Amino acid sequence: MADPTLSIAEITRRLQESRPPATDTFTYLTVIEQYMSPEILPALHDILQDAALTKDIGWDLVEMLIDVPGGEACLEAVARLGNPREVILKVLEVLERPVAEAGEEEEEEDEVSPTPASSAHLNARFITLVGMLGILHKRLEVRAPSKFVHATLHTVLGAYMPTPESTAAVITLVRDLSSSARPPLPSRKSSTTLTTPFASSDPAMSAPDPEAEKADPVEDGLVTKLLQAFITCVIAAYVDANDLAWAARLVEYYNPERIVPGRKTVMESFREEQELLARDALIGQLAALAGDLGLAGLAPEKITQLVEAPLCLRPLAAELDPERPDGIKLSSTGFWCLAAYWVFSSEVFGSPYTSPDMHIFPDHSALLHRYLGDEGQAKIVSNPGVVDAILVLGLWLHRGGKLVGDGASPDFMAYHHSLTLCAVFHPSLSTRNAATTLAGLVLHDDPDDADRLRILDDLLENCIFPNLQACAVAWLREEIVLAARGKLDNRFASPECVESLQYSLFPNLDFLGKQDAPALAEYWLQNEPYHLQVANFAYLLFAGETFRHLVPAGMTAAVEERYVKPLLEAGRKLLEAAGGDEQKPELELPGGVAVLVDRLASLPL
Repeated sequence: MADPTLSIAEITRRLQESRPPATDTFTYLTVIEQYMSPEILPALHDILQDAALTKDIGWDLVEMLIDVPGGEACLEAVARLGNPREVILKVLEVLERPVAEAGEEEEEEDEVSPTPASSAHLNARFITLVGMLGILHKRLEVRAPSKFVHATLHTVLGAYMPTPESTAAVITLVRDLSSSARPPLPSRKSSTTLTTPFASSDPAMSAPDPEAEKADPVEDGLVTKLLQAFITCVIAAYVDANDLAWAARLVEYYNPERIVPGRKTVMESFREEQELLARDALIGQLAALAGDLGLAGLAPEKITQLVEAPLCLRPLAAELDPERPDGIKLSSTGFWCLAAYWVFSSEVFGSPYTSPDMHIFPDHSALLHRYLGDEGQAKIVSNPGVVDAILVLGLWLHRGGKLVGDGASPDFMAYHHSLTLCAVFHPSLSTRNAATTLAGLVLHDDPDDADRLRILDDLLENCIFPNLQACAVAWLREEIVLAARGKLDNRFASPECVESLQYSLFPNLDFLGKQDAPALAEYWLQNEPYHLQVANFAYLLFAGETFRHLVPAGMTAAVEERYVKPLLEAGRKLLEAAGGDEQKPELELPGGVAVLVDRLASLPL
C-alpha cells in the first residue's frame, strides 16, 4: 500500500531509481503496482518509452492499467513497444475476464442486470483493448499469424457489445488485420463520426517484433477467411441489437399508397433522426468492410449457395485447422443479414449490389423453417434483427414475382404458419406488421383456393391470438372481394365458404351475459381487434345485396342470437358502467367500445 503522504515528485523519483537493473523486473512491477494511480501516469508513460524495459514488463502492465482512468496513453506505449506475442495473450486474457466474471455474477445474483455504469465501463475497456490489438497485430511477424488472428477474433467477438463505439473499434481492428481492407471513407453529412483509441498512433513509433519470422504464403488466405467469418458474426450481433427496420421500410417503399398522411413514416424517421442515421451509417460501414474482404460482388448462385448452407451460428468457436481452409465457415445469420442489406440497399437506394437467385418456394421457405425450427418463439424474440432480415428477403422475392421455383412443391400452410409466428412474437410492431403483410400477400398468391380456405379456417379455429385472427378475417374479406370483382368461380364466391367458417367467425358469446363489468373490460381489451374485424365483415355480408348470396339460409338469425346480441349487450354494459364516458377513471374502458357497439347496432339483421 502506497504511503498517501508521498508527493508525486517523490513517487516519480522512486519509480525512476527502481528501474532495472537497479531491481529485477518482478520487483519493479511490484513497485509500480504499489504506487499505481492516475497521478503517476505521466511519469510512467515517460518510463515506458524505454523499449527494452517495456518489452520485459509491458504484458504485466495491461491488467494493472486497464481500469485506471487515463491509462490509455500508457497502454498504447505497451502495445507499441511490448513483446507483441506476450501482450496479445495478456490482452485476450483481460478481454475474456469481464465476460466470465459477469457470467458468475449472474448465477450468484439471480441474473441481476449490470448497471449502466458497469456496462459503460466494460464498453470502454473493450474499446481500449481492441485498439491495442490493432497495434499489436500490425507489429506481429510470425510464421502462422492465423493462429493469433483466430484467437483474437474469437475472444473479441465473445466480449463484443454492439454499441456504436464498440462497433467502430471492431471495424478499425478488421482494417488493421486485413491487407485488403480500404481505409475508412470520410463520414457523410448524415453519419456520426466515431473516434477510436490510438487511431492516430504512428506505426513508425512502434518497435519491431523481436522474434520476427517470415509468414507462410498460405496464411493470407486463412486470415481473410477468418475475417470474413468474424465480420458476418459482428453483422448478426449488430443487426440483432440495433433495430434497423429494414422490413418495415421496404413495405413502405413498395406500398406508398398505404402511408397515412400526416403520420411520420419509418423511412422518414431513418432520414431525420440522428441516432437512426448513425445506425444506418454503421451497418453501411460493416457491409463495405465485408465487401473489401471479398463478400460483395459474388455471383448470384454463390450468394444463394451461402444463404442455403447448413446452419452455422458460431464459426469461430471451431478449432482452426490450417490444412482445411474451407472448414472456416461464415455465420449463417450474419450472411443472411448481409444479403438483406444488399437487397434493401439495391431496392431503396439503387445501390449496385448483386442479389441471390432464389424463390420463396423452395428457397426462402426452407430458410425460414430451418432457422425457426422447433423453437420459433425463442428465436424470434432473441434474434429480432435476423428475423427482420429474413422477412426482407421474402418481401423482395414476392415483389419480384419469384414465388415458386421450377420443380418446387410449395407448402403454403407451413410457410404461412412460420410468417404468422413472426407476426405474433417479434418485439417490433413495425416488423410484426411487415410479417403480416408478407403473410397476406403469399396467402392470396396460393393458386389453390381450397388451400387458401384451409389456411384461414386453421387460423380462425386454432389460433389463440386475437390480432392474428383479426388478420385472418381481413384476408377472408379480401378473398371474397377479389372473387366478386374478378367474377371468379371458386370457393370464396360460394356460400360454402361462409358456411364452413361461420362458427369460427361468429362464436357463441352467451357466456358474456354472466360477466361483471371488470371481467367484460378485460375480455374486450384482449379481443377487440378480432371483433372489430368480424363486425366489419358482417357489415359486408348483411348490409347490402352485393354479398347477400354468400349467406346460407338461416344463418342470419343464428348469428344475431349467438354472437351479435351478447356482444352488443356486453358493450352497452361497459358503456353504462363507465357512465357513457370512455375516459371515466372508475372503469378502464378499452378504446373503441362505442365504435363497435354502433357498428353492431347498425347491422340490418
